Amino acid sequence: MTRRLSITLLILSIVITAINAQEGDTGYQFLQVSTSAHSAALGGCNVSIIEDDPSLVFNNPALLANVSDKTLNLNFTSYISSTSKLSAAFVKQAGGRGTWAVAAMLLNYGKMTETNENFEELGEFSAKDISVQGGYTYLLSDRWSGGVQGKVIMSNYGEFKSTALGVDLGINYYDADHGLSFSLVGQNLGGQVKALYEKNEKLPFNLVAGISKDLANAPIRLSLTFDNITDWDEKKPINHLTFGADIFPSSTTWVGVGYNPRRGNEMKIGDSKHWAGLSLGAGLTLKKLKVGLAWGKYHVAASSLVINTSYAL
Repeated sequence: MTRRLSITLLILSIVITAINAQEGDTGYQFLQVSTSAHSAALGGCNVSIIEDDPSLVFNNPALLANVSDKTLNLNFTSYISSTSKLSAAFVKQAGGRGTWAVAAMLLNYGKMTETNENFEELGEFSAKDISVQGGYTYLLSDRWSGGVQGKVIMSNYGEFKSTALGVDLGINYYDADHGLSFSLVGQNLGGQVKALYEKNEKLPFNLVAGISKDLANAPIRLSLTFDNITDWDEKKPINHLTFGADIFPSSTTWVGVGYNPRRGNEMKIGDSKHWAGLSLGAGLTLKKLKVGLAWGKYHVAASSLVINTSYAL
């Protein structure tokens, strides 16, 4: 009875917080850039795949329950132009049902030219976004896990700096016998502590639900993700869906493909999407070492590459 109550309360807290989340323009968009190669391969926002992959903590803290003890994770993402993202995570089991993790990410925009109001060059400055976070997951039952993750978020653009505090709340249901996983996540709850300029910015809150299902007679897993549920686009509801599929050629390899309709529609020029919205990826396990690689078309002028490495100490 206590476990059922805990599961119900966690789901209600995610939904109620989502209903009360503020709308409007948001900052800290780097929090939505894919960190996990496996998630990126499946469209960029998957929250429901069950894998021994620490990088999935950036999508859903409840998925920590499936990660091996003492696992170190390093990630690199090449983004648009000279922008790159570095991240790392460490996962440690706590008792029979708990798992905690510490993680950090840095999005570096490189050097930029500083000018005055007359467009006279004054020199160069660096610009970057940083997030430092800690999460904890608990197995509420044999099939239910719940997780929470706190974040300290910082932006540094030359002499301008800002700070925000955020929280992710997630819950996952996993039926191993039928290969069925369902997740509900409230991402980036919180607010700004110090404004970059005079006006405070909101965190990019996102309520996400996802489902993944293994096919009974084939080494294939299908995923469907619903994101931005509280900011519904009535004209293009398909923009809230992301489609993904995994193929497992062996017990140590995976190949993934995904399509993100929102990304494809937003990046379209005329009648051509230039493959925007499409993503591909693959992964390999070598004893304690895991490697993942994903490619995605985030912009008509540039592609993104995500690389993950994990090692169980």
